Amino acid sequence: MQSADRISTKFKVIASDLAFPEGPIAMPDGSFLLVEIAAGRVTRISQEGKVSQVAHLGGSPNGLAIGPDGHCYVCNSGGFTFHNHPGYGLAGGMQPPDYSGGRIERINLSTGKSELLYDRCGDRMLKGPNDLVFDRHGGFWFTDSGKSRPTERDHGGIYYAKTDGSMISSVVFPNVQPQPNGIGLSPDESRLYMAETSTGRVWRFDITGPGEIRREPFPSPNGGTLLAGLPGFQLLDSLAVEANGNVCVATMMNGGITVIEPDGNILEHVPLPDLLVTNICFGGEGLKTAYICMSATGKLVAVDWPRPGLALNFLNK
Repeated sequence: MQSADRISTKFKVIASDLAFPEGPIAMPDGSFLLVEIAAGRVTRISQEGKVSQVAHLGGSPNGLAIGPDGHCYVCNSGGFTFHNHPGYGLAGGMQPPDYSGGRIERINLSTGKSELLYDRCGDRMLKGPNDLVFDRHGGFWFTDSGKSRPTERDHGGIYYAKTDGSMISSVVFPNVQPQPNGIGLSPDESRLYMAETSTGRVWRFDITGPGEIRREPFPSPNGGTLLAGLPGFQLLDSLAVEANGNVCVATMMNGGITVIEPDGNILEHVPLPDLLVTNICFGGEGLKTAYICMSATGKLVAVDWPRPGLALNFLNK
């Protein structure tokens, strides 16, 4: 077990009044990219906090990642109904009447032009792509959380795809787990991590090759191994990995960041004053600043972090 360097809960607000921000990327030039899900757009925030639109995609853009071509890849979950809850802020949930279908989109950051890359895997339509991560080979893993309707919901899954539109494969589908959400890779890329929203669990999958895992047999419900489960009513969203392999997962209801060691030990919980803390990424000098989305109250904040984050392929290297 690693000793915990207690993380200060002091934070600096980078930007506020955002329409349910998620998917932050700390760009090399000091600016930030993120999505405003409730506004259907991808947004850039300058170092000074100036907010500008990169592209309006409609639906509900969720996860973002920079690919090997320098373009921005977007998981678009097709839309949510949003409601403002007095005292708490904005929250989304069900599939809306104008649901536009799940898809992976690509944005040329120089022009702001977007294009559809995938909206299906074979005959199966994507339902609610949520988060993605690029491996060193230039392909990307992504989660699909499905969509919820009043009396039913779609299965979620984990997929792998190439950036040229030539290949998308279903790696974990169907599964009995609800709402696959955050996804990340271990530093040596031998493990894939996936956060499961409604159960408060993080799973790990052993990677055997690009887009391939070694499936654990029954009683594993999904071919993975449980890394950790949080007690009580805690929901999980996106995640990021530290350089030492710790998994930092955004935690909702118990708003903050939960840090889990590679052996599954829960190292600590870093509380933040927002019910829906949804995302974390690393940037700044030595990748020792955590940039966190406090989504219900519409803020991107910075927290000094005692350990460096893992450098992302095609962004920090």
